[in-house]
Amino acid sequence: MLPADPLKRGRAKLALLAAFFLLPVAASWLAWWFELVPGAQGNYGTLISPRPVTLPPVGALKGKWVLVQFDSGACDAWCERKHYFMRQVRRAQGREMQRVERLWVVTDAVPPRPELLVAIEGTVVAIQNGALAASFPAEGSVTEHIYLVDPLGNLMMRFPREPDPARVIKDLQRLLKVSGFG
Repeated sequence: MLPADPLKRGRAKLALLAAFFLLPVAASWLAWWFELVPGAQGNYGTLISPRPVTLPPVGALKGKWVLVQFDSGACDAWCERKHYFMRQVRRAQGREMQRVERLWVVTDAVPPRPELLVAIEGTVVAIQNGALAASFPAEGSVTEHIYLVDPLGNLMMRFPREPDPARVIKDLQRLLKVSGFG
């Protein structure tokens, strides 16, 4: 209820009018600050200008989103961690998991250990041809990243050496949700 005094009533009206116009600004700032707007955040992975890459001619990779890693066949602890990470990111997609495949490109002539191959069951293993690694841009070495190739065979994203699994899962979920193929 407004005061009876005309001066106080005028001030109250002015305060209500100011609140009316400042409330949307304050609400949008709070939504941005607390990340309440779904999809408003950017992607976590580094977007790469889409460029076609020629993946190994394996039927399991055709028409799928492919997580790609480059590593030696000796596969040190970091390599094994990337394998585990890629498997968990794929599994976290739930029923969309079948749309995502994993590719390990072996960068040398060292054959992978049999127990490792059992542990990474389902991952496509390919021996590198020099041209494949050259088509994957890297900050440093191609072994430093995990890459994402779309179902049309275009390289489109790379993730850092120590990725945050939750953010990678979110990126991939967003892509699978808006993508009509793969």
